[in-house]
This record gives sequence, C-alpha cells and structure tokens, in this order.
Amino acid sequence: MNAQQLGTLLADVAAGRLAPDAALDRLRHLPYEDLTFARIDHHRALRQGHQEVVFCEGKTPEQVVAICQRLAAMSGGFLGTRCGEAHAAAVRGAFPAAVWTPLARTVHLLPEGRPEASPDAGTILVVSAGTSDLPVAEEAAVVAEVFGHRVERLADVGVAGIHRLLASSERLRQADVIIVVAGMEGALPSVVGGLVSVPVIAVPTSVGYGASFGGLAALLGMLNSCAAGVTVVNIDNGFGAAAAASRICGR
Repeated sequence: MNAQQLGTLLADVAAGRLAPDAALDRLRHLPYEDLTFARIDHHRALRQGHQEVVFCEGKTPEQVVAICQRLAAMSGGFLGTRCGEAHAAAVRGAFPAAVWTPLARTVHLLPEGRPEASPDAGTILVVSAGTSDLPVAEEAAVVAEVFGHRVERLADVGVAGIHRLLASSERLRQADVIIVVAGMEGALPSVVGGLVSVPVIAVPTSVGYGASFGGLAALLGMLNSCAAGVTVVNIDNGFGAAAAASRICGR
C-alpha cells in the first residue's frame, strides 16, 4: 500500500463510503505480514515510495507465488527479480497477466489502471557497453519502467568503438539520470561521466576474461573513476541501479 492508496482509504472512511472495520481489515497487515518463511513488508511503499520487490533466486516457485499473491492483494501488483523459468511459470499460472522478461530475469504485474509514466517522472537512459552486458542492463531498464519512469536504451557502445557512443551524445545529454552497464575493464562510465552533467550510476558486470575476476576489475575501475558525478553499485546489480535512479528522479 502506497501513500496515495492509504490517502484514498482514509478519505473513503471519512466520507462514509467505507466502514471503519473494512478499512481496519485492509490495514491489518501493516507494517508486515508473517508467512512463516517470509515477512512481507507492506509498509515499504509508505517509507520508500515503492513496495517490496521479490528476489526470486533461492526461493521455491511456491514461495514466490505466495509472496506475489499477498503483494498483489495489498497493492494490485508486484515485481520479482532474478526470476528463473520455473518461477515465471508458477507466477504466470497464478497471474496470467504477469509479464516475464527472460533477458532481464524479471516478472511483474502492474496495478490495474496505472497511468503511463508522465514527463515529471524523469527519463532514465540505460547504456550498455556490450551485448553481453544486456541481461544486467535490461534488469535495470525493466525495474525503472515498473517504478514508473520513462526509460530509453542505448546498447553496444563500449570504449572499443568510442565513436558509437559519441554518435549518441545528444541522447546522453537529454537524460535525467544515466545508468551505465559495463564489464571487462569497466571504462565506459568514466567516459559517459565526462560528457554529461547529470548523475551517472555505474554497474559493473561479471562479463570478461579471467583477469576480470568475475567483475571485480570493472568494479574497482569504476570506483576509481576520475569523472565527477559517477557513483557505483554492486556487480551485476541492475536492480540497485534502477532503484537509485528512481529516487534521484523522484527528488
């Protein structure tokens, strides 16, 4: 339940359209609901602006479905990340309208009647260095879209062919926040950071040969960026980058 939904609930009680007992039943599971294997934080949207997101990896399909059912009952929708095929099949069996994006490994259901993203929601540009970085980049893009932002994508513009990035300089300048996803040596965020005046969120990926150490080389390279305004999230953490970008746009 988010702030708008809570406000509507209170207004309905005040106007006599909803009985206090019925409203109490809606609020019964705030601030969390105990399913034994999970304590669902229904209060999170009030605190942080977005409801709890389901990290599917490590959970059984049945556990994921149960959590999604309770989230949907309270808010009308849900978002799951690191969603495998078995998770997606189970969720879509319970929610035929749910959208599974295999590349991003996400599954989501939007609340019925949710409006399209407005210009005030800000534009988040997701830039990926190589095609191999697309799974992480697409996770960031889908999460940002579910969070209500306009998202643009710019793929395969790594520093090995820097002219590809420079050809899209205008698109870089038009974004409100830029998420840059790169593996190997992780140089692309520094280049982007040197071209724009907006926040740049760097996402190192585990893409690369042996000396990339599963993304550690890219992580260290991004942390040592000489470009101002570049911040860094964890390896392969497209979700974290989208959450940070959403909060920046929300301000």
